[in-house]
Amino acid sequence: MDKYSALADPTRRKIIELLAQHGELPATQISDQFPISAPAISQHLKVLRQARLVQVEKQAQQRIYRIDPEALLELEQWASRVRRLWDQRFDALEKILEEETRKGEQ
Repeated sequence: MDKYSALADPTRRKIIELLAQHGELPATQISDQFPISAPAISQHLKVLRQARLVQVEKQAQQRIYRIDPEALLELEQWASRVRRLWDQRFDALEKILEEETRKGEQ
């Protein structure tokens, strides 16, 4: 699954937000934050791992999750490109509106 599809689910987005807020968390603490079963959260974490949005490290009996910073950088760069495209479109629209306003004033 790609990063964008993985983030389409609100539970997975909330998991990412939790990890962003806390840095890293064991799977059990992540699961405790949701009204769904631990196995369901485990499946969400698996999707996030497969999409390379999170990293996991085993510590004794726990699995500790953290955000993969490279993945977030990739998402941020994509969002910046899209924002620039929209800015260009708004700039072009603004020029057209200014020209129309000037024509109307003449």
